[in-house]
Amino acid sequence: LVNEPANVMTPRAFAEIAVQIAAESGLKADVLDEDRLAGLEMGLLLGVARASAERPRLVVLRYEPARPATAAVLGLVGKGVTFDTGGISIKPSDRMHLMKTDMSGGAAVLAAMKALAALKPDVTVVGVVPLVENMPGGRAMRPGDVVRSAEGKTVEVLDTDAEGRLILADALWYARQIGATHLVD
Repeated sequence: LVNEPANVMTPRAFAEIAVQIAAESGLKADVLDEDRLAGLEMGLLLGVARASAERPRLVVLRYEPARPATAAVLGLVGKGVTFDTGGISIKPSDRMHLMKTDMSGGAAVLAAMKALAALKPDVTVVGVVPLVENMPGGRAMRPGDVVRSAEGKTVEVLDTDAEGRLILADALWYARQIGATHLVD
């Protein structure tokens, strides 16, 4: 996944692959589109994605054993920025082509969930991957903009290349909403 070019590995394409892997592995999958993200008021994730023609997604995978040994739910959250220009705080161009790898955390969560389904541990695990492109454009966040998280906190964006912490904040909040009691990001 990480080696695919950014025009192929878009947020939508990653989400489709995740759903396919879930079906093959026996995991439960849910993909939240832009409308559902807006309904949850995920302003940080939506703010980062605002300038891209590729719409954001939030992938949720769930592994549930037949008899969990504990009520604890492990939450794995990985960054899925399928291409990161830095937004308005644009990165230097000399190595920007490598920014297709900014979704490697999300790819690692997907791989871990597939492995968990094969290993069948006795603990429930949810994997959450926020997927966006961080692009410049007329609708892009600007340094100094204030956005609101799903948790209700406001964030002043001083550098639009800080997209990872923004999308992860909304994703971590959502992981807690769906029952994760122990989080790893």
